[in-house]
Amino acid sequence: MGSEVDGFSDYLVLRPDKAGVSDLLRLLLSPRVSDNQSVYCPIDTEIDEAKRRWAVFVSLLLQKILLFSRRPIARMGLAIEFWLNLLMVNNGLLCLLWNLLTGQSIRPSDDKYLAALSIMAAKLAYENELSIRSIVQNNWEKEFLGFYNCWNDFEKQYSTQAFMFSDKTADGAELIVISFRGTEPFDAAQWSTDVDFSWYEIPNVGKVHRGFMKALGLQSKLGWPADLNQSDETRPYAYYVMREKLKQVLRSRAEAKFLVTGHSLGGALAILFPAILVLHEEWRLLERLEGVYTFGQPRVGDEKFGEFMVQRLNEPKNRYFRYVYCNDIVPRVPYDDSALLFKHFGTCIYFNSLYRGKEMEEEPNKNYFSVLEVIPKYLNALWELQRSFLIGYIEGPEFKEGWFLRFIRLFALVIPGLPPHSPQDYDNCTRLGTMAVAVDATSE
Repeated sequence: MGSEVDGFSDYLVLRPDKAGVSDLLRLLLSPRVSDNQSVYCPIDTEIDEAKRRWAVFVSLLLQKILLFSRRPIARMGLAIEFWLNLLMVNNGLLCLLWNLLTGQSIRPSDDKYLAALSIMAAKLAYENELSIRSIVQNNWEKEFLGFYNCWNDFEKQYSTQAFMFSDKTADGAELIVISFRGTEPFDAAQWSTDVDFSWYEIPNVGKVHRGFMKALGLQSKLGWPADLNQSDETRPYAYYVMREKLKQVLRSRAEAKFLVTGHSLGGALAILFPAILVLHEEWRLLERLEGVYTFGQPRVGDEKFGEFMVQRLNEPKNRYFRYVYCNDIVPRVPYDDSALLFKHFGTCIYFNSLYRGKEMEEEPNKNYFSVLEVIPKYLNALWELQRSFLIGYIEGPEFKEGWFLRFIRLFALVIPGLPPHSPQDYDNCTRLGTMAVAVDATSE
């Protein structure tokens, strides 16, 4: 069987749409995964480690469940979003949301400014184009440079969104900010991407998550061409359209630098964007990269890929910061305990449930499904539920949490890893966190 994408000789692609009960059972019992129709890989590929086959089995099973539940989840999401919007308009909750989105209460110090700016942009990326444009121009009083709705060549739909604006830092320097939208809470396909173990190996770079590359602009027939001929192609692909817009802006602003950010899936795209710039040797652009700030970002590649990126991003100073809050499940998947296929790299800024931060090489409890952390996770969930009723009185009315967020925190008493993934806690980390990130520190 040939590679799903020309140019990749080593790959492992999970196909939940092909997986039946017998395929799932065979995956647990037989190391010869190349004979399994739910796994695309080179001929004669075997996975001898039972723990690794179990991890692949769990990933396939979760994707299968999400595949079947995609439409009802989407319908439920539309209903919830409609009623939330209606309640906000009639009961005044829109005012609270407006203050959070505009950042009127944020007065960060210089050492927290980039992180605070990044999470504001990452949160705003979940809104529609008109809302983003209005908030950037009228409330933030920044220069809006564009909104991009981009095509996924594999899913055959517009599923990747990003926007770009210009900011002035405290010292008067110009900063171009690129923000990728994260996982839609009621989009089962995007959640399936987060838990997918499929990968492609880029020669001399490492193994990289298949779903995230597809969302960024991987071509089904060409892989990652340095230049994409779009003379007969009207659909925009995220990497290529953002790269060309960035080049255009930086050519006319000789002293400007740029920053890339995103939450959840948006964080994965944010770090893959400079990775493909490195692959294409876009050194002039990379010289003007101020930093990459991600929040609740899932893993994107293996150890080789991490080493490849650290050498090019964190010299002469750290430029990649990934924020991980408490028991957030998303930064801890996908996880292959035996092979450590997907790993983090760079500087991890870990915050516990008290918003106390620490720089680390890797987030603690890196395997979310470890039985050793079950009790601490539920205790943290109980504490966060109690805090949701008190934080507005302790920290100020702008931190008051609404009934919907409290309901989500109540849900954490069942599945403790999902509510900590909310952008709200990442926003609080940058505003209330006890540590400041030293952006010129050297990597450990």
